[in-house]
Amino acid sequence: MAEAGTAPAHRWPPGPWPAWVAWLRSLTAVGRDAFLYGMSTAFAGVTAFAVTIPLYREWGRLAVGPYAFGTVMMVVVARRRAAAVRASPAGAATGRGWRAARLVAFTVVLLGATVVPLALEVTWASHGDASLHVQPEVLVVERAGIRAAHGHDPYQVVDRNGRILIRQSAIPVYELYYPYLPGMVVFGFSSGSKVEARLTDARIQFLVFTVIVALFALSRVRPSTDARTRSFQALSALPTAALPLATGGDDMPVVALMLLGLVALQRRRPVLAGLALGAASTLKFTAWPVVFLAMFAATDLHRRRALFRYAAAVAVLVVPVVVPVALHNPSAFVDNVIRFPLGLAGVASPAASALPGHMLVSAFPGLHRPYVIALAVVGLLVLGRYLWRHPPRDAPAVASVTGWVMLVAILAAPATRVGYLLYPINLFLWAWMFRRSDDPADDLPPPEEDGSGAAQLPSGVSNTSTEYGVDPAAVVGETTIPTSQ
Repeated sequence: MAEAGTAPAHRWPPGPWPAWVAWLRSLTAVGRDAFLYGMSTAFAGVTAFAVTIPLYREWGRLAVGPYAFGTVMMVVVARRRAAAVRASPAGAATGRGWRAARLVAFTVVLLGATVVPLALEVTWASHGDASLHVQPEVLVVERAGIRAAHGHDPYQVVDRNGRILIRQSAIPVYELYYPYLPGMVVFGFSSGSKVEARLTDARIQFLVFTVIVALFALSRVRPSTDARTRSFQALSALPTAALPLATGGDDMPVVALMLLGLVALQRRRPVLAGLALGAASTLKFTAWPVVFLAMFAATDLHRRRALFRYAAAVAVLVVPVVVPVALHNPSAFVDNVIRFPLGLAGVASPAASALPGHMLVSAFPGLHRPYVIALAVVGLLVLGRYLWRHPPRDAPAVASVTGWVMLVAILAAPATRVGYLLYPINLFLWAWMFRRSDDPADDLPPPEEDGSGAAQLPSGVSNTSTEYGVDPAAVVGETTIPTSQ
């Protein structure tokens, strides 16, 4: 029985889950590498033989070897490190050899599971039937970029009341829709140039943009923890990034900008948070939940609410990028970015993974429209009630709540893909990382007041701190080889 004045210890319900959690927590950083690469090996193996999409099977065959190499190497290193710790704990804990081995394994996995498959698919697509070596969303982004580069609206009215208005046979009709927001055309601009097609593939730009933004964002997280390492792995080498980057990848820049925005929120930089999340929200609607929820946690270095600064920074990008394009042809905009993704257009979306929402509307087609309306109304009411009682006040809470919102939305949506689960996976991982990160406000004294009662920043402190200078080389080493074990 708990003593008076103390809370009773939390007890997990009976079952295997507590044992799994305890086992994962007991692993060293090297052991977690082995576990993650082992799970990735299994995923790539299943993908290579059981998935119906040929492009995914091809990735699985290419990636299973590098993941298996990383697994075996990390298992061997973990065993040797355990033996060294038993023989000389101090020497093993500070040895550079273990960290170098982790970097080698990570590099092999990154090249073998992400970079090489991407390079091969891009090369094969440029020499043959592109549709066999790339997901449709890449071709859609590239065509929209070409149209925008030539001064044309990327949004077209493809159907009216179920009747197809654009008759052609060159590509599937569903690829005529551009279901993204205007900012995404940036990644397709170069496709209309005279540069070699292999260099203008949007997937290369998705990869480069994602890695640069992720490295910059993670370099700002203090201190270097194992959670930060896992966040970089998930955005570069694990199947959560390797598969989409090699085959499609349009979600990865959105995820990278969401990470940057949440890191800025955690570092109490509301303007940078607004700019990063505003940029993400000009690409896809999938960024909008975190943009909204971040309003509850926007504060500055002195813990003062900074909603106006955050919202203004978001609007600086969203208003000039999205609003003029939407008002230019509202009907086409709504058809492309709202009706088509929800499955309400005259052409069915190819996003049709066997998740609960899709299975329901497939079994009862007549429920499609009322189901979408009911899902939106109920979802907003439940979310509003939760936010009224438990508003997220910091970056970990924002990441966690957004993760749950997106997980439920993905499972319940009538047209969705299993690949969209990379959003909640990354968000939950970031919530874990932020809970182990330093709060920069703890390092500053409370604001002083002048004679008029206005709050003044302490001498030498500025909201325009040069904190965001970064040495990329140091970040790569520090991110992939954390000092904490």
